[in-house]
Amino acid sequence: MRKLSVHFSLIISLLIIVLISSAQSNRQKPNILVIFSDDHAYQAMSAYGNKLISTPNIDRISKEGAILLNNFITNSLCGPSRATLLTGKFSHINGYKLNERKFNFDQEVFPALLQQNNYQTAWIGKLHLSTLPYHGFNYFNILPGQGDYYNPDFINYKNDTIRYTGYVTDLITQFAEEWLDKRDTTKPFLLVVGEKATHREWLPSLEDLGAYDTINFPLPKTFYDDYKGRKAAADQDMTIDKTMLLTNDLKVHINYSKGFYSRLNEDQKKVFAAYYDKISNDFDERKLSGKELVKWKYQRYLKDYYATAKSLDRNIGKILDYLDRTGLSKNTVVIYASDQGFYLGEHGWFDKRFMYEESLRSAFVIRYPDVIKPGTVVKQVISNIDWAPTLLDIAGTKIPSQMQGVSFLPLLKQHKDIVKTWRNEMYYHYYEFPEPHHVHPHFGIRTVQYKLIHFYEGMDTWELFDLKKDPNELNNVYSNKENIKIVSELKTKLKNLIIQYKDDEALKLFLNSEMKNTSKNHLN
Repeated sequence: MRKLSVHFSLIISLLIIVLISSAQSNRQKPNILVIFSDDHAYQAMSAYGNKLISTPNIDRISKEGAILLNNFITNSLCGPSRATLLTGKFSHINGYKLNERKFNFDQEVFPALLQQNNYQTAWIGKLHLSTLPYHGFNYFNILPGQGDYYNPDFINYKNDTIRYTGYVTDLITQFAEEWLDKRDTTKPFLLVVGEKATHREWLPSLEDLGAYDTINFPLPKTFYDDYKGRKAAADQDMTIDKTMLLTNDLKVHINYSKGFYSRLNEDQKKVFAAYYDKISNDFDERKLSGKELVKWKYQRYLKDYYATAKSLDRNIGKILDYLDRTGLSKNTVVIYASDQGFYLGEHGWFDKRFMYEESLRSAFVIRYPDVIKPGTVVKQVISNIDWAPTLLDIAGTKIPSQMQGVSFLPLLKQHKDIVKTWRNEMYYHYYEFPEPHHVHPHFGIRTVQYKLIHFYEGMDTWELFDLKKDPNELNNVYSNKENIKIVSELKTKLKNLIIQYKDDEALKLFLNSEMKNTSKNHLN
């Protein structure tokens, strides 16, 4: 009996050692926190050069880590961007090309791979994939669809839908901190905080109403773009002039009994009315028309948009403070990114979709203590297919060969050999047409200097921009004779990317367009 007792004690001791060793090993794996916003334009952040407004907490992540200057989206649309984040694959491979479809969560997603590496995973806030994320996540508490800014519903992992009182950005932060408090502290975590802000209709929190009313925002250089030489740009329906709505978007004479305004409680309505009634009355007195009306709409748009972003940045600060207060900041990778870019009056637009810079380029800042040197600037071409592989790499988890992206962790670590050999082009393909906004489907390639785009469905046109000479993308130089060689080179590169990324639909469209052009040239 004594020998058995000794053996039993040894076994228990060994188990304790193994468990302690396992816990220590897990603690050494970095936690990963991804704050993922919606439609937050890179040019709307002081970290990216905006000097009229301030985003101090996004700036803080950048200063304490790295900022990506050339981070691009492969399909500038909310749901498809999230699908690419989860899979590391293009829309045509992960199956989610358009909004308001059902994402297939049975496919391989990077959080499930982290689970296999003993990570606990959670998504809180906006997901917008029309499917509950049971695969890959231990916990979720998400907004149904687009969600609401005020008194929103949330669907939890028990499939219960609960309505909460408050402002959505504040509630998402509250729920994120509550999950962090209750999590299994013996395991590393992945937490995705999905923000609704700054999506249309740009409803600021009560405390931020009028935060930027003293600023007269200058018109972008391309505000009065005439779209000469760009058929698809001329055919869209996303202008501040004609598409932006006075009541729903700009809150002129709000009808509190309809739509998202009906969710406001009496106290919230009083604050809204006190602010927006004055604006409505002033608007009536001005009797604006023509360019003066468009300029007024632009000012109101930006004032509400930036006020909505102000609450977003403040809540990012709350989360950073939580990490500091709990000691988690020492071993937690923090990422702030937006699902795509957005137009803040450039070309006279709002929204996204086009392959032009303002919606193609997206914000991405990351902090990784003791790994990423503070103040790191990454200028290489990054694509959102690279996000999932990078997160797996950070967690020490094998990257599946099926993922189409590549980890850019070596770039963040500034490995010179990787910096020199990193790719200098990216591939894009947008699909949603005709509604909303009537942006024709298109695909293309962006290099360091050039951008070549092919628009199809209802048209068969090509556009070429020299980004060094024409950064505002006003001059389509595709048909210029002096560009024959560069067009040929770019088409070869584009075709190679289409084949590399297995975009069979684009390949057919590309070949058909080339065949038509060849026949046309032969006839001429």
